[in-house]
Amino acid sequence: MPLIAVDLFAGAGGATQGLRDAGFEVCVAVEIDAEAATTWAANHPGVMLQRDVRTLTGTDLMDAGGFRYGELDLLKACPPCQGFSTLRGGRTADPRRNDLVLDTLRLIEDIGPKAVLVENVPGLRKDDRFSLLTEGLRKLGYGTSDYIVEASDLGVPQRRRRLVIVAIRHGENPPGLDKLIPSNVRRPAMNAGEALKALEAQGVGGTNADVWRVSQGTVAARIAAVPINGTRFDLPISLQLECHKKMVSKSGKPSKSAAGSYGRVRNKQPAPTMTTRCTTPACGSFIHPSENRGLSLREAAAFQTFPFDYKWTGTYGSIERQIGNAVPVWMAEELGRAVVKLLELRT
Repeated sequence: MPLIAVDLFAGAGGATQGLRDAGFEVCVAVEIDAEAATTWAANHPGVMLQRDVRTLTGTDLMDAGGFRYGELDLLKACPPCQGFSTLRGGRTADPRRNDLVLDTLRLIEDIGPKAVLVENVPGLRKDDRFSLLTEGLRKLGYGTSDYIVEASDLGVPQRRRRLVIVAIRHGENPPGLDKLIPSNVRRPAMNAGEALKALEAQGVGGTNADVWRVSQGTVAARIAAVPINGTRFDLPISLQLECHKKMVSKSGKPSKSAAGSYGRVRNKQPAPTMTTRCTTPACGSFIHPSENRGLSLREAAAFQTFPFDYKWTGTYGSIERQIGNAVPVWMAEELGRAVVKLLELRT
């Protein structure tokens, strides 16, 4: 019998793809965004519930997936993290979003999965809901551990630090990350240039993802003026943004704030974190390493380790957002394989 999983906050399916590659059958996924849900359904079997998690019960999930209490092998959840993100100053004043962490705990209690995998930004660790979640898991009888995981350490060609919580029902606390995912079984490191070369070898996909934002005028001139491995600090004064000109340190030197804006991806390093604006040069180091343009959607998806032929649905902005919000596929696969081992030890 295959291991079965439920993917809460599934988005476009990055974690689902990784878990499937690790051997799980994702029988149910839940996603509120209609276009992301459509993307998921275009790539995966199983039931997609386009629903608000706050309206779901455990019975809803069990009925949709055809399993009973205690039978589910893994519940994966990646509740929206905007309230915890350092990009927003770590503010946690959005209870509607942040309480989704506690809705995850409610559903865990409802269905009693054998294992739980939660992924979020490291800022969650500083929030009271982190303690409520981990203590709640322990009260429900789960051995629980948490880790700060750097995706590039798992072979993902992208810098992406994430908080990961792993819990096993009626089991001991999972071991440290080096034992959970030993270095000798991890994918070898991959840099951005290698990822782009591998993508190029696949040929043009002929899909709506083989496109990038067309820049004109001053924006196009800025992109062209950034040298290989360069940043906005390499722009001549005439092309610098007015807001950047005003950013100076106490010593009068250019401030390092917004340092990523109008930067090029560096071939010999992992790509920067793919955000919801990951093909927009003004919003980060998202200029192609050598060409005078931003990243294409497909290139950004490659840095998130989606299969090259993954099908995307929605508007350009929606697909960009779906890619940036995703869990890197290879990261989810490595974590999924670790959970499989823990479940085997449990039995």
